[in-house]
Amino acid sequence: MLEVEQLHTHYGQAHILHGVSVSIEAGTSVGLLGRNGMGKTTLIRTLMGYVRPTSGRVRWEGRDLTGAPPERMARLGIGYVPEGRGVFPNLSVRENLVMSARPGVNGECAWTFERVLATFPRLAERLSHGGQQLSGGEQQMLAIGRALMTNPRLLILDEATEGLAPLVVAEIWRVIADIRKTGIATLVVDRDHRKVGEQSDRLLVLQKGRVVLAGASEGLRGSAGLTAFLGV
Repeated sequence: MLEVEQLHTHYGQAHILHGVSVSIEAGTSVGLLGRNGMGKTTLIRTLMGYVRPTSGRVRWEGRDLTGAPPERMARLGIGYVPEGRGVFPNLSVRENLVMSARPGVNGECAWTFERVLATFPRLAERLSHGGQQLSGGEQQMLAIGRALMTNPRLLILDEATEGLAPLVVAEIWRVIADIRKTGIATLVVDRDHRKVGEQSDRLLVLQKGRVVLAGASEGLRGSAGLTAFLGV
């Protein structure tokens, strides 16, 4: 479904990504790991079109979309929950959700307003609250719910549980597991490599903008190579 080939990305003179390749098949989950500053967010922002690569290719279902703008990637069925959540602070919870609601690319409407609220009951209690009035955990729930309202085929979560309280973290991982069961493909970035490994089919580890480890999650979870690259 999504194929990234030999991406090189620069920020000015800084060479961030060095020939990164990754593929995500329909209905599968990939966990993206690496210490801070290793290029994870840059990879996501490059494949989403926020940053144009110096070289390499981004393909969606065989179509070359390298450098395509983020709105086109979204229309193709990619939901994005960015690091920092990106909720609209001056819009209510209801407005944040409704403004993004649309059928999927094949016309499916599996994720409705009601289903999102059933998935995140806390949001149902705060529908009239502004985005800026929510806790960090509630904002993350809202960001995920807003992405699901687009009925995506691929959901990307960058730093899925960063800075959240333990009870909220457990809730987010429960929801990610439920999303996988629905057949939506996922690309998940998080510092908890154990949870990422549990909720992914394959793992990809970046170090200084290069892929240093890749393979089936079952074989890599808890391996000496994985823990060495992550410094844990």
